[in-house]
Amino acid sequence: MLVDSHCHLDRLDLAAHGGSLDAALDAARQRGVGHFLCIGVSADNAGDVKRLAERYEDVDCSVGIHPLDVQPDATPALDWLLQELDHPRVVAIGETGLDYHYEPEAAEVQQASFRLHLEASRQTGKPVIIHTRGARADTLAMLRDAALPHAGVLHCFTEDWDMAKAALDMGYYISLSGIVTFRNADALRDVASKVPADRLLVETDSPYLAPIPYRGKPNLPQYVREVAEYLAMLRGQSYDRFAEQTTENFKRLFPLARVRCARA
Repeated sequence: MLVDSHCHLDRLDLAAHGGSLDAALDAARQRGVGHFLCIGVSADNAGDVKRLAERYEDVDCSVGIHPLDVQPDATPALDWLLQELDHPRVVAIGETGLDYHYEPEAAEVQQASFRLHLEASRQTGKPVIIHTRGARADTLAMLRDAALPHAGVLHCFTEDWDMAKAALDMGYYISLSGIVTFRNADALRDVASKVPADRLLVETDSPYLAPIPYRGKPNLPQYVREVAEYLAMLRGQSYDRFAEQTTENFKRLFPLARVRCARA
C-alpha cells in the first residue's frame, strides 16, 4: 500500500474524472494508494478539509495557515488553531512555515505565524507539516528554537542535502514530490538517494507539480505511484518495499491517522 502524504483534495482539477472526487480517489485506490492526507492551508478551507476527512474512511486532514496565506495584519490566533485541531480527523498541523521566494517582505508576519503553529504542535503533540522556500536559515533556526519533543515533516522538499541533514538531525522527516522526477532536479535526486529509509515520505502535493510524464498537467493523487516508482528505482529498492517502508513511516509520524491494512 502507498500513502499520498500531502494532497489538496479540495483543490483538485477533476476534469479527467468527470468532475467527481469519488472517481479521482477510486483511480488512486486502483493504483494501490490506500490513504490520503488532505492539507489545510487557510482558515477558509479548514472546514472543507475536515468535511472531506469525515466523508472518506481513507482520508485524514491537517489544519493550518500556509505562509503565503498569512494576512499581513492578522496573524492567526492560537486559540483558533487549537480549537480547529481538536477534531479526531485532524492528525497534523499545517501546512505552515516560511516562503520568502514570493514574499520576502512578509518575513516577520510569516515567522509569527510559524511560531504559533509550532507552539500549537507543542501543546497538542500533533506533528507539524512544514513548507519552506527561500528561507533555509530561518526555517532551521526556528525549528531549533522550538525544540519540539516529537517529529514533523519538511514537505515537498526542494532544498539541498545540508538542509535535509540538519532537519533529519533534529528528528524531522523529508517528503518528496514529483519535482524529483524533473530533468533539472539533480541536486534533489542527490538528497533523495541519501535520506534514511525510515525517514522518507512520498506525496503528490496535487493539484500542483505533476511528475513526469504528466508535468504541466493537473496533478492527481493517483500520480503518487509515479513518484514512488521513480524513487524506488533511484534508491535501488523494489517498488513494493518502498511503498511498505514509506507507509510505515507515515504511520509512525502521524499516529492518529486511520491507515488501514494494505489493499490488493
